[in-house]
Amino acid sequence: MEHGEKNITIVDDKGNEQLCEVLFTFDSDQFNKSYVLYYPVEAQDEEEIEIHASSFIPNENGEDGELMPIETEEEWEMIEETLNTFLADEEEDEE
Repeated sequence: MEHGEKNITIVDDKGNEQLCEVLFTFDSDQFNKSYVLYYPVEAQDEEEIEIHASSFIPNENGEDGELMPIETEEEWEMIEETLNTFLADEEEDEE
C-alpha cells in the first residue's frame, strides 16, 4: 500500500475538473486491479471529507493509469475494509 502527498485531477461527467489528493493506492490480487482512494483538496474539515475510490491500470512506468468506476458490490466491500484498516492504522500512528 502506498500513501503520500500526490494530487490528481478528476474530470466529472460534465467536464468539470477537480483537484484531489490521493489518500493511498493498493493492489488487489482478488480482483486483479489497482485502486486509488482520493478526496477533493478543498475539503478542509477531516470529519466531512468524502473519500472517493476508483480502479485503475497503471501505465508501463507504474503510475497514472486511467481511472475506472468500481463495478461490483464485492469490490466496494473490499475497498471499505481496506480503508477502515488504513484509517485505524493512521489513528494508531497519531497516538
